[in-house]
Parts: sequence; structure tokens; C-alpha cells
Amino acid sequence: MVTAMMHQHQNHGNPPPNSAAIGSIRSPPSHSHSHSHRLPSPSPLSLDAPSRIRLSDILPYDGAPMGPYIRAVDALSNSLMRHNAAVIELGPEDAALLRCALESARLYFRTRKAGRGVYTYRAGRPLEDVDASPPCMADIFRCMGKAARATLCAIARHLRLRSDVFNHLLDDNPLPANEASSSVLVAAFSQITSQQGKGSTGGAKLGLSCEAEKGLLMLVSSDAPGLQVCDPNGRWYQADSSLAPGDLLLLTGKALSHATAGLRPAASYRATPDNLLIPATGGRASLAFRLMPQGNAVLDCTPIAAAGHVIPPSYVPISVSQFMDDLSAEEDVLCNHTDNAYVPADNLNREPSLRSVLSDPLSGAFLEDAMLVSCGHSFGGLMLRKVIEMSKCTLCNSEIEVGSLIPNHALRAAALAVKQEDDRRLFHNVALRKRRKEASEQRENGDITPENGSHKGVQYPFSVNEKVVIKGNRRTPDKFVGKEAVITSQCLNGWYLLKIIESGENVRLQYRSLRKLPTSHDLEDRCVSQPVQNSS
Repeated sequence: MVTAMMHQHQNHGNPPPNSAAIGSIRSPPSHSHSHSHRLPSPSPLSLDAPSRIRLSDILPYDGAPMGPYIRAVDALSNSLMRHNAAVIELGPEDAALLRCALESARLYFRTRKAGRGVYTYRAGRPLEDVDASPPCMADIFRCMGKAARATLCAIARHLRLRSDVFNHLLDDNPLPANEASSSVLVAAFSQITSQQGKGSTGGAKLGLSCEAEKGLLMLVSSDAPGLQVCDPNGRWYQADSSLAPGDLLLLTGKALSHATAGLRPAASYRATPDNLLIPATGGRASLAFRLMPQGNAVLDCTPIAAAGHVIPPSYVPISVSQFMDDLSAEEDVLCNHTDNAYVPADNLNREPSLRSVLSDPLSGAFLEDAMLVSCGHSFGGLMLRKVIEMSKCTLCNSEIEVGSLIPNHALRAAALAVKQEDDRRLFHNVALRKRRKEASEQRENGDITPENGSHKGVQYPFSVNEKVVIKGNRRTPDKFVGKEAVITSQCLNGWYLLKIIESGENVRLQYRSLRKLPTSHDLEDRCVSQPVQNSS
């Protein structure tokens, strides 16, 4: 069955004509027939479902925008604003391929992984054992990647941006030779309740804990409901109750939220705390595609400001690697509040930062033109214009004398110093990430020399294909501690992707959680040195 579906997908892999791309041709009956197998919504929280948008209606094309494209872009954006989610309907060939991949993943985990597990696929990464991965992963990666990029273009168009404004953040397509993708495809299967295992979206923690995608977008497909999303009003609803195996649930991520200055906020989701939603005998198989930006790219809101949107002060340019590191640091802080039911991320930022104090709250620009008004407060940028027009202080509501404005040189100097430090840190981080990436590529090719920087030995004390022992830390799952593993690839900031020798599972750990596996030569040296120490 898998071979037949793969053959069918390859024969129909050519792009559709423009008429289909703009949605003038309706989906054939075979696609609509698959919707008859949808499970009814069992959740009392599902008051209104996200809108359904056909992928063929939002695919980019040459020429003037047609009615179906405009309506689909509006429907997509309205659904994201009302529900923080949307449903993307694939064409019949892609939908058949997706159903085939879900069934193959189910069979793979039930026969090889004792009925549950998670597998992460990254395009361009060499596979040590092709038989150890679920079938159709490469085809599904291309299929869901196409849908994710088209959706990102549609989101940009609704914000009055060029449809390709975010392309510089993404991997080149197709990928360059010998380069792994930033985006990942995660296959998962679970037969147990949400409180006892890992999530259907690729290893996310379950229970009632809230999760949010770190990347740009996440597309989820499953054969059974199991995911709740929080709408803008703070109410949780069953987002995938009407999801057919050939549909994709769209959730926006934190990287897109920063790149759009919060105009497209990240969606919060959690596993459904209802045992009845997952079939007791069949379990739940899912595929999640995470559209991730490149680590050396920069999240910048300049296009958003050029389109006329207001940029809050907190949305400063930042490299993707630094952005992801900051998110990981926030997760570490939240992990220390395990006794609390839920700690919102906003609680971490209640105190005003130095940059927000030295910035114009309307434009986000630094107060390099700060002026002191008669009441004693200082303003600059657009807020200064507003204060002058109103002849009233916006902080204390005091009447001010427009002709008595005094330049605040101290505040201007402080704002300029912080701005220069921000610029220096931004470009330093970009250059540092680039050097680390080049060093990692050289190390994998065996071209590294001891003279190429001492920090590399600290960041990457292990090499690819080296056997190590997982000593673990407070964040390492207990089942991995003490296990022997093989390093399959190197990641940023001293992280490694490992394959457990005993179980074949893949896990991502930092170098501090690992120690070298003693070799026979090391044991011989230890035995020789022991008598010498005793005799002394």
C-alpha cells in the first residue's frame, strides 16, 4: 500500500496549472468523500471551529490577485485572529499521501516501538539506518513544507507585505548539497492517556501544561482528535475535532510573532485531557511539520514598520539563534515553577526593561531626541509630537508650556549608548553563529586543527559517530541516564543529536550531559598507572 501511494504521489508531483492554483477548480469528489470519515466533535469546549482554507486557493501565482485568492487570504487571517488556528485542506493526491504516511507511522510504532514513540526527521541529514525511520517521511516533508510556505506567504499578504518577505528566514529550496534543513517533521504515536506520555506534536509535554511553537508555523495532521488550542479570549477548544487525516491544523509560532511585531501572536496548545478522544484500541498517530527559521538569520520588524504598522519597543532585531536561546532560558525559569498550575510567560516581563524606558512607546525608536517638558517628564519621537499637539503630559495629565521644552542630554546619551550596545550585540551574535556553523562543518569533515580556537573544544568536546555515556542532568529523562549512545550530528551551542544504542531512540542533549566512553586503551593506561601509584 505504501509503495502504491508513493508511486501515485510521484506521478502527480508536478505543480497544478494556474487555474487550479487560484481555486477556480473545485476539489474532486474523492477529496470531499474523505471528510465523511471525520470523527464527530466530542469536546464541549468546541463552540466554533477554525475556518477551512484550501491550499490550492492560497498558492502563489503570477498575475493579478483573483477573487478566490483574496477570499482565502482573508478567511485564513480571520481564523487566526478569532481562533489562533486554521485548517488547511490539501489536494486529493497530497491528502492520499498524508493518509498513507499516518497509517505507515501507526504501523511503524506499533511493530517497532512497543506502541508509542516519537521520530524526528530532518531533510538533508544522512540516515544511518533507512529501515529505522517511518516510510514516506521525505515525501511528507516536501508536501507539508509546500503548504507551510504557501501559508506564510498568505499571512504576509494580509499584513500588506510582499508575499516573499519572510523567505530570507527560510532554508533555500531545494536545500544545498550536504546541508540539513532547519525545519523538522515529527511523527508520533500514542495509545496511552495524555497525562502519562509524550505529546502528539512531537515530544511536547502533556498533561495540562501549555505549549507554544518556537518556530514560524506548525502544521499538524492526525487520525484522531487530541489537541486543544487557546483562543484570543483565553478559552480552550478542541481544534482538531473536525480534522480529517488529509487535513492540516495550522498554528503560528513565536518566531513569526516576533517577526510580525505581535500582529500574528503565537498560538498556545495542549494535549486534550480527555481519555475518550484517543481510541482505546487504535491509538493516535500524528505528523507535525515545524517551519523553522535558519539559525543565522535575523528577526527584524523593519518590513512591518514600512507597511505602516506600529512596532512596540520590545520587538528589537535579534538573531534567530539568540532568540531560540532566550526561549530556552524562559523555559528553564518556568520549569522551576512546577508546583504552580501554570506560569504565564508574561509574568517574566512585568518589570520594564532598560530599553523600553529609553524608547518611544509609539514608534519603538530610541529617545535620541528626548526633550524635558515643564512638568519634569521627558518624551521623544512620536510621543513628543503627541504631547506638543495636546499641550498636556500623557503621564501626569499636567498642562505643559510648549515653548519651554529643554533638550534632555543625559537621556539622549543613555539612549544612544544602549542603542550602540544593541547593534554591537546583534552583529556579534550573527558573526559568532556563522563561525560556529563553519567550525561544525569543518569538524564533521575532519578538517579541524587544534589551533582553531580554544572555545571549540569546550563547546564540542565530542565528535560525530563517537560513543558516549549519558550522565544526565536535572532536565535529562531518567530512562536515558546511564545509557550508551552514538553521536549522529552536532547542533548549535554544544548540543548533540544522539541515538541510543539499546533502544534506537533519538535524543538531543548538551555536551554537559555526556561523558566519553572509556576505550580499551584508556583501561590499559589505568591498569599500568595503578601499580606505580601503589609502589610510591
